[in-house]
Amino acid sequence: MKLYLVQHAEACTKEIDPDRPLTEQGKQDIDRLAAFLKQAGIQADRVIHSGKLRAVQTAQRLSNKIAHGIALETSTCIKPNDNPRAFDLQGENGQKDTLVVGHLPFMAQLVSYLVAEDEGRLVTAYQPGSVVCLERMNDAHWQINWMLRPELLR
Repeated sequence: MKLYLVQHAEACTKEIDPDRPLTEQGKQDIDRLAAFLKQAGIQADRVIHSGKLRAVQTAQRLSNKIAHGIALETSTCIKPNDNPRAFDLQGENGQKDTLVVGHLPFMAQLVSYLVAEDEGRLVTAYQPGSVVCLERMNDAHWQINWMLRPELLR
């Protein structure tokens, strides 16, 4: 099983728009990321987002390329300050390659929890529009396969 853990793309500030939709730069960044992932043959069988507009828009743009036809799911436990230990990946869909779109600090803490079993020990340097690919090994431990930040695709 692979997890593609994405911080939503660049969003407007609250002062510009309280709903915080993606900026034009954010849209461009996530579209380039989606095209790159598709070209690399990456596909997700499941797409989960936080329900916040910037995460929904990011998930939609990514799923159009790498999870076409998959219904997007909203999770109530991946908001910025949620506890990563509460996010259940097992469930009935626990073996599917999954794309999760959320926010900081949650996404960075989730990576740290899954890889190092310590959400306080940050092991990634997220920025808006970044993706970290984790893979579950035979012994049920997670490892980082790769990370991609938007400036690498500009």
